[in-house]
Amino acid sequence: MKQKRRYENLLTVSVTILVPIVLFMLTIRLLITPLFAQVAYRLPGFPTDPYGFTQSDRLKWSEPTISYLVNNNDISALEELEFEDGAPIYNGRELSHMEDVKVLVFGMRVALVITIILLALISFLVVRMGLKKRLWTAYNRGGWALVVFIGLILAFVALSFSNLFTWFHQIFFESGTWQFYTSDTLIRLFPMRFWRDAFIFVGMMSLLLGILTIVISKKKLNSD
Repeated sequence: MKQKRRYENLLTVSVTILVPIVLFMLTIRLLITPLFAQVAYRLPGFPTDPYGFTQSDRLKWSEPTISYLVNNNDISALEELEFEDGAPIYNGRELSHMEDVKVLVFGMRVALVITIILLALISFLVVRMGLKKRLWTAYNRGGWALVVFIGLILAFVALSFSNLFTWFHQIFFESGTWQFYTSDTLIRLFPMRFWRDAFIFVGMMSLLLGILTIVISKKKLNSD
């Protein structure tokens, strides 16, 4: 009996842990599309490029850059991009960083698929064991865990986004590989304001999904 109870607890705790992870990574994946850039560039107060990129230029060059992160192209897809005078869009340091980012994004996408499959499988097992109420309780707790986590992230964005941005890059990239001159194309296309808006987008979408999970699971608990 104790063994069975431990097994049940392990499954439901796993659901509580997986729910915020899946929802958070899902919102990040939604962010990595050219559509977000199209919206971001049109937001009020978005900074102009002091080196001359127009909004049309940013839309033109950001589309293949962002698409590269989620398609099957190698770095040559970005190496071949050129300005009208034949000069390359990106220098070697920028290309190297984009390769690093693609590896990170690929890892996140694989992790997202794995965690979705795990969550679906565990949820199925819990239902088969006749623990539907415990399953919805686990989803409810997972939703709350995501809301609390995102609340902390948004608080950091409001208080010191530059530090949060730096910590993120220090965790995932080697020192010196992610810092560029303001005249480099990556900074001209994706200035700090772009990333602040990106963090806010992920935060707000995650909050929405977390709250929906809480509401739906609560409703299911009350109806069962």
